[in-house]
Amino acid sequence: MTTSDMVLVPAGEVTLSGDLVVPAPARAVVLFAHGSGSSRHSPRNRMVAAELRTAGLGTLLMDLLGEREERHDALTAEHRFDIALLGRRVVAAIDWLGTQPDTHNLPVVLFGASTGAAAALVAAVERPDRVLTVVSRGGRPDLAGDALEQVTVPVLLLVGGRDQHVLALNQEAARRMRCPHALHVVPGATHLFEEPGALEHVAATARRWCDDRLHSAHESRATAQPGPARTPARGEK
Repeated sequence: MTTSDMVLVPAGEVTLSGDLVVPAPARAVVLFAHGSGSSRHSPRNRMVAAELRTAGLGTLLMDLLGEREERHDALTAEHRFDIALLGRRVVAAIDWLGTQPDTHNLPVVLFGASTGAAAALVAAVERPDRVLTVVSRGGRPDLAGDALEQVTVPVLLLVGGRDQHVLALNQEAARRMRCPHALHVVPGATHLFEEPGALEHVAATARRWCDDRLHSAHESRATAQPGPARTPARGEK
């Protein structure tokens, strides 16, 4: 059974709209942080979200700006590059997921596109115990600033092979990271992954990455759990 709801996420002085879909059983929930000038209605993020749900992952697609901020940003582009603000909004969404009955015990995957990737990295530094991993699609991790060196969770950077400027920025960001990370280049893809099969490639790669991270987390928990106490044999001290 899958639950699907339009939700309102409190984030300080604003309330943000989102679409939460949680299959049952769910292994994790993927929080999408959209890029500059986009919204929770991004067809690219929605396509990837649908693929991830087939792997038993819940998804939260949400707006990072309130309605008034969206209107102001459409005229000025002031907020879309305010990574500190967007990072706080992602943190608020992580905290909100921790209060919801369907998601409170699920690890969170942050999926950031464009400037949303930088916001996701900033949020991962703030909530390392809640975030399982960060996935960036055509992202600008360089805009995360000092947070790059502070991220501790694994990071996957997905970049189009023909998106040369963003690819160079991701390569430089990867060199600065101290956490486990991988840079995956999608052959022939440009910034928006509009080429045939490019977005499917992104979705499949993100799914495998999340599967591997969940498997590793499960193994780590199993290793950390103490085994059953052994009853001493007769005469043993």
